[in-house]
Amino acid sequence: MAATPAGGRTWANPLDLDYRYNYEQMNEGISYRTGADPAIVRYGDGYYLFLTLADGYWHSNDLVHWQFVRPDRWPFDGPVAPATLVADGKLFLMQAAMEPKPLLYSTDPAHGHWQFWTRLLPAVPGAVWGGHESDMKPGELPPGPWDPGLFRDEDGKTYLYWDSSNVFPLYGAQIDLALDHAGEGEGKRMSFVTKPVALLKADPAAHGWERFGQDHTDTSIQPYVEGAWMNRHGDRYYLQYGAPGTEYNVYATGVYVGSKPLGPFTYAPYNPVGYKPGGFAVGAGHGSTFQDAHGNWWNSGTMWVGLNWRFERRIDLFPAGFHADGQMWVDTRFGDFPQRMPDHPLHEGESTFTGWMLLSYRKAAQASSQRPGHPPSEVTDENPRTFWVAANNTAGQTLTLDLGGLRTVRAVQVNYADYQSGRYGDAPDIVTRFRLEGSVDGRQWTTLADLSHETRDRPNAYLELDHPARIRYVRYVHGHVGAHTLAISDLRVFGNADGPPPPAPVLVSARRLTDTRDAEIAWKPVPGAVGYNVRWGLAADRLHETYQRFADQPTRLTLRSLNKGVKYVVAVEAFDEHGVSTLSRTATLAP
Repeated sequence: MAATPAGGRTWANPLDLDYRYNYEQMNEGISYRTGADPAIVRYGDGYYLFLTLADGYWHSNDLVHWQFVRPDRWPFDGPVAPATLVADGKLFLMQAAMEPKPLLYSTDPAHGHWQFWTRLLPAVPGAVWGGHESDMKPGELPPGPWDPGLFRDEDGKTYLYWDSSNVFPLYGAQIDLALDHAGEGEGKRMSFVTKPVALLKADPAAHGWERFGQDHTDTSIQPYVEGAWMNRHGDRYYLQYGAPGTEYNVYATGVYVGSKPLGPFTYAPYNPVGYKPGGFAVGAGHGSTFQDAHGNWWNSGTMWVGLNWRFERRIDLFPAGFHADGQMWVDTRFGDFPQRMPDHPLHEGESTFTGWMLLSYRKAAQASSQRPGHPPSEVTDENPRTFWVAANNTAGQTLTLDLGGLRTVRAVQVNYADYQSGRYGDAPDIVTRFRLEGSVDGRQWTTLADLSHETRDRPNAYLELDHPARIRYVRYVHGHVGAHTLAISDLRVFGNADGPPPPAPVLVSARRLTDTRDAEIAWKPVPGAVGYNVRWGLAADRLHETYQRFADQPTRLTLRSLNKGVKYVVAVEAFDEHGVSTLSRTATLAP
């Protein structure tokens, strides 16, 4: 896919949201900003984003700028994995539950107005409340619905999908929301029409990507399947799920396809459909798939940070779609570089990638101060789990990057780390304020962007410059953060250097290993490359899977995400500050 010319609104993953502080592990004194399990839905003329561990939700008119909404009625105490449904002019919201919980609806979510549809959901038929998975008897179901997903078909029937387990499958059932029974009381406004049916379980013995652990290397833990989401496209039903676990780089989205809402479903050979194990923003599992106002498809997912706690996470957003033969795809290639939000229906093969390259990788960095063990060099390593810490959190602290020569800078992303944050909940001082400056010679500076009067928190602030800047140095000038310390994990600069893109890498070998869930790919280094994308898929024109590697990593990669019995095509491309190479030759990975 060719890069899209600059212009229009841009964004970069992780999404620039005011993620809420969590204090999940209170006994350890850990405090951090987090968000996970996104449910994004279009309602009316706007988009609404609901997350795990948020005391509200976000509203957007363009999928780029998000405004936090604090609802007037919110019986949820830190809701987990919420589900949404648009039906009969209403927006429904259900939280994950191990016991009966409310079901809310709104006809004015932009202003935070919600009502009870029912104050207590009915129990899942066959579920044992208060039970533990190890105590379940044959035929009994675990309590729920945990990680629910709601879907309304074109015939008006409504379905519920749920569960999160490495023992039990995902379940589904038809439900009745009594939309045509206006006189029913709140307690009768939802019922199960059918008994729950088991729909899918993990099969890591056949699906390499469902294996647990970093790069699928932990075989001691059975994988989780969770986060059900259903879409219909044409006459096919796409039941999506997250696996193998949210606390590693390989958290991904899989899909089963069927001809009916409750199946039977067939495993898609092109799984995982949403996968991003390499780069700065890693992880793409447990999210939602939806269409925008122009008919374009999008898939959201959960990015892993894992600095303060293994469940510290962020949200990412990727283009998605369906081929004419029904194959679903999610494009995570350059998924944490700036992307352009289209204002029109995308045509086949059109990419949202701006072509703005990473200019800051491993560049020299200097700071006005630092704490031992957290030098400024940590802000250019593309790793959210390493970070610079200033000696104190005072206005005027600076962090300066030398890009190594004149570059055309178009956007900057400032990613903060929660190091000894000590905050929880909300407060007026939890806001992010800073100024970005640029210089040709490191002596005379001009303002690139100014957030000195920002009124919201921006843990992953992304700023597209009003005008491209021809500069060598970029300087962050601190104003304020609500945390106790000033800590920045990565100061990411995007744009282009002058010159042609790199040549295509030479693919040395691509072979399936004895365990055919694995393959080894090797290529020759390209001089001056910043990194490489190893790409694979079912055909040469469908290389939808990407593993991004940087040039200081080995030019040999073991892929552990393949499906047994499936033939793949693989190729490699190089990228640097100028652009992206053409693809190497393709190679076939026989089943």
